[in-house]
Amino acid sequence: MEILWWHWIVLGLILVVAELLSAGGFYIIFFGIGALVVGILAGAHLAGPMWVQLLMFSVISIGTLVLFRERMLRSVQHDPQAPPVDALVGEVGIASDDFAAGAVGKIELRGAAWSARSAGGVAISRGARVRVTRVDGLMLFVEPEGVP
Repeated sequence: MEILWWHWIVLGLILVVAELLSAGGFYIIFFGIGALVVGILAGAHLAGPMWVQLLMFSVISIGTLVLFRERMLRSVQHDPQAPPVDALVGEVGIASDDFAAGAVGKIELRGAAWSARSAGGVAISRGARVRVTRVDGLMLFVEPEGVP
């Protein structure tokens, strides 16, 4: 069976529409782009025999996936309303728990409860004001306010 140029175009359009209708992990669209490119090249008689077309489809699809997927995800999933967690360094919160030096407890910061670890080698008592010194994932490292 021979795949004609317009078969590639139809396949590419179906894959692009499938990506638009899916939850969006940005995988299918790159295979749609690969099929569209091969269809255009085959229509211009630049794609060669079937095995070359299949090879080009694979290389183009996987190549664009590797090169552009991460950029697309960043551009689409960026939430300007959500500040980065690292921006919490220097903020002051209130300890919700008593926790010993190096121990984990909870603090109240910006209206939310956060897991925090005492970083200054000092025990922190409930109700004490604490300053965020470092962020590791969702763990805040804090020390009592006023500690240099």
